[in-house]
Amino acid sequence: MLFTVFLAVMVGSTGYYLIFGGEPKFMDCVYMTVISLTSVGYGEVLDVSGNLSAQIYTMILIVSGMGVILYGISTLTAIIIEGELSGMWRKKQMEKQIAKLKDHYIVCGVGDTGRHVLSELIKNKEPVVLIEQDEEAIERCLSLDQLLYVKGDATEDENLIVAGIEHAAGIIICLPSDKDALYVTMTARMLNRKIRIISSMINQKLEPKLRKAGADNVVSPNYIGGLRMASEMIRPTVVDFLDSMLRSRQGNLRMHEIRISEDSPVVGMKINESGLQDRHQLLVLGARQQGQEIEFNPPPSKTLEPGMALIVMGEVENIAKARKTF
Repeated sequence: MLFTVFLAVMVGSTGYYLIFGGEPKFMDCVYMTVISLTSVGYGEVLDVSGNLSAQIYTMILIVSGMGVILYGISTLTAIIIEGELSGMWRKKQMEKQIAKLKDHYIVCGVGDTGRHVLSELIKNKEPVVLIEQDEEAIERCLSLDQLLYVKGDATEDENLIVAGIEHAAGIIICLPSDKDALYVTMTARMLNRKIRIISSMINQKLEPKLRKAGADNVVSPNYIGGLRMASEMIRPTVVDFLDSMLRSRQGNLRMHEIRISEDSPVVGMKINESGLQDRHQLLVLGARQQGQEIEFNPPPSKTLEPGMALIVMGEVENIAKARKTF
């Protein structure tokens, strides 16, 4: 499009240059062409009066050249408007999808920590919505399957509401500022009393304030990183096992929890009767009743009760199916 306009100006300028026998400066010919095509027509540097060829050429140039210029302008305008309309349409469609979600997870911030959080949730087939105001950061995450996001500041209430916080099961706050994390934690708890809130922090002195503001748990990336480095030194095989499970190409193996609801069809059954091992190929590592400690490696004869949480290991797809059933 721009090349077409440029070509029209160059052709027009060359025509003037040839008609006047190469006497005028080429820049004067370009100036003459531009003021003719744009219909400005002031300060003509080439006198076309009395020069029939120049006059005919100027009229042809104005008629044909104006068509090219108008086409270029209309095309550019269409591209801009269509791009904006397309962006608005995608935003509306995404907001409709988010509005239909229930018991989903919200991730605030997609920096060095947030990107890994987002990726792991999506790998585990969990419904998740990202809130991020940096366009480039969002672009880097678009490779993740079916990414739903709200472009904006997580500290603004309306963005949390658009992300569906009132119907969300949990929110993970991975913002670079502890003050912002504290504010979002407090706001999230006000908007949804039942939501589970996990917040990251840089300054460990802030942990009591985050918990008082409503955080169910607080994670320090620096603290976790230190534990990981120590584990790499003293128990490398265990660390390698966990890493291999997370990165295995043979399948998406994960450890997850399955909570038994009150109306679950498996209530009253024993673990070996529930189909966890036979039908879903899941290994039961632990069980915990509400308010009690975790029982590691529970016996197959243990009875499943409402509110009980089972810790299992297996394929992500099998875990997802079992959670729906249980």
